[in-house]
Amino acid sequence: MKSAKCVPVLMHHHVSPSQGMITVSPENFEDQIAWLAHDGWTSLTLQQFAGFLAGELVPEKSVLITFDDGYLDNWVYAHPVLQRHGMHAVLFQVTGWTHDGPSRPHAGQDAVLPVTPDHRTCERIIADGRSDEVIARWSELQAMIEAGTFEIHSHTHTHTRWDRLESDQMRRREHMREELILSRSALERSLGHASSHLCWPQGYFDQDYVEVAQAAGFDHLYTTHAFGRNLPGGDPLHIYRFAVRNKPAKWLRQRMRYGMHPLISPIFNRFKAWRKGLPKGA
Repeated sequence: MKSAKCVPVLMHHHVSPSQGMITVSPENFEDQIAWLAHDGWTSLTLQQFAGFLAGELVPEKSVLITFDDGYLDNWVYAHPVLQRHGMHAVLFQVTGWTHDGPSRPHAGQDAVLPVTPDHRTCERIIADGRSDEVIARWSELQAMIEAGTFEIHSHTHTHTRWDRLESDQMRRREHMREELILSRSALERSLGHASSHLCWPQGYFDQDYVEVAQAAGFDHLYTTHAFGRNLPGGDPLHIYRFAVRNKPAKWLRQRMRYGMHPLISPIFNRFKAWRKGLPKGA
């Protein structure tokens, strides 16, 4: 088997007909996932991806599909598309926003679908203490696990940017430590397991946070840094992901080609990082 020399990690938030930021339409998501499946891409599990970073072999066309936060539309619209095409994704769930309750209908079922608002509306609803209206329930997460479309991992408990709220370094560390303990406990209680993979809220982290996460048992840390490559022997504490745009598969095919090419990718990443004033990637 020819093994992958680079694994792109795709970052999603919403798949919904409600237009807005960080949202891909169901039609474009279907086009992208159908292309990946029909073009022979393998959607890795996090165990497989961790193995790749550690030097294990994975198929040459390997991709990691990730979602952040755990919105209801992931269940309503993304899950049936992934199931239809036999693809697998990873969901980093904010456990403090997640509630019990019966599963709601998803696309493809003969039922009225729940409303899936745009991102800004979701933020307001969550801030009002009504996260159950827009976040997937534990029963829906369990159904996706059983279907093989999603696996669930930590995105902290409250998705709070403590660096913005707390000026004292030790208190920031303690808040993050509590976040990780609560998140792990919620995942274990409701789904029966919790892993060593963590995605940072809004992509923010510093050395303090990394140390706290490691002390809490997390050894694979996912960023929102787009302009670098995930390579064998790469740093599991700094995993690159790029945001998927609301465009058809043609855009994704081109973005992945640029991001993976051994000669083009470093130039592409340095230029994009320079344009945004970010550190240079690999």
